[in-house]
Amino acid sequence: MDHLGCIITGTVGVDAHVIGTKIISRALRDAGFKVVELGAQTPPEEFIMAAQETAADAMLISSLYGMAEQDLEGFRDKCTEAGLDGVLLYLGGILGVSRRDFAEDEAKFKGLGFDRVYPPEADVRAAIEDLKGDLAGRR
Repeated sequence: MDHLGCIITGTVGVDAHVIGTKIISRALRDAGFKVVELGAQTPPEEFIMAAQETAADAMLISSLYGMAEQDLEGFRDKCTEAGLDGVLLYLGGILGVSRRDFAEDEAKFKGLGFDRVYPPEADVRAAIEDLKGDLAGRR
């Protein structure tokens, strides 16, 4: 293997805010990961298909338009049904509309099966270190 793992990135639903995922994807590549960028406005099912096709280790999903809960309800279950129960799920961004308590959002999405949840101001380098550690713990 000539990379640290295969990672799927993109924005979910009808979210067109793709700059963040471009930055994350570049940082992941620079850190030694193989990255499959799905881009903006990606239906959840496309993340699953891409992960199946590439034997992905993780999916890093971005949502900045506030509709992540609606877009990703049951996502972990769909991953499990597709044979992806071992894939890491990371989510970051503006996860709901109006003023939010990030701790509540984090608990909600972890309850939906996400391994890690990040606020929009999260440090990309710290998230990559989290990913390296989480992947090392699974090997």
